[in-house]
Amino acid sequence: MAVRASFHQQLIEKLRKLLRGRQFAPGARFLTEREIAERFQTSRPTANKALSSLVSAGLLEIRQGAGTFVRESVLDYDLQRLVSFTDKAKAAGKEPGTKVITLEKVSAPEIAMAMHLKPDEPLWLLERLRLADGEPVIFERRHVVASLCPRLTKAEAKGSLYAFWTQKCGLSIAGASEVIRAVNANKTQATHLGVREGIACLQVVATGHLADGKVLWHEETLYRSDVYEFRNQLGGLTSPKPAVGAMR
Repeated sequence: MAVRASFHQQLIEKLRKLLRGRQFAPGARFLTEREIAERFQTSRPTANKALSSLVSAGLLEIRQGAGTFVRESVLDYDLQRLVSFTDKAKAAGKEPGTKVITLEKVSAPEIAMAMHLKPDEPLWLLERLRLADGEPVIFERRHVVASLCPRLTKAEAKGSLYAFWTQKCGLSIAGASEVIRAVNANKTQATHLGVREGIACLQVVATGHLADGKVLWHEETLYRSDVYEFRNQLGGLTSPKPAVGAMR
């Protein structure tokens, strides 16, 4: 059974690689169940299961009576793990880009205390605009503990922060706690995102942690709701548990 599961995952990764390689442009018809089975020498039920996984992940869509197609103009936010924007954009067939708006060392006592740090702890204030095919889709405002990555530069900030932190700073990222809510973009946010003021967006307020329990960053990031989908895979029914969160 473990071998079958492993092969299934390998097949999904091979199909994802086809999507990343742009052999199939957004909106194009994707391989059929039969074509996948023949191309990768597997059974049609296994091919069907792999296709279903990519549909659930938001990378493909089924059009009734027409077949399976590469999804257009939709970026997927993974609710279960930290994934770089660069990888997500490429998986959606888009060219990722980053514009660094602000990078400066600041004193922000309220933010520092919210991160369980001393009020005078130096923080990087980083504001970035993330682009997909040149179109702004995310406005990110992030505070980062300066002592944990003292050599952060605009050049580094234009790339993947996760890669910078893990590969160049030797940090081990354990994950992040997030709160997601619907908000209306203010004038500054709307200007950066190229949308009208007051438009509905998705806001992620997150705090990132290292493996040793230290806090590395706190962010308030705005996602355009017309180009982003937040997806999750739910398990089976379980006994009720007290709700975690707050009502406003």
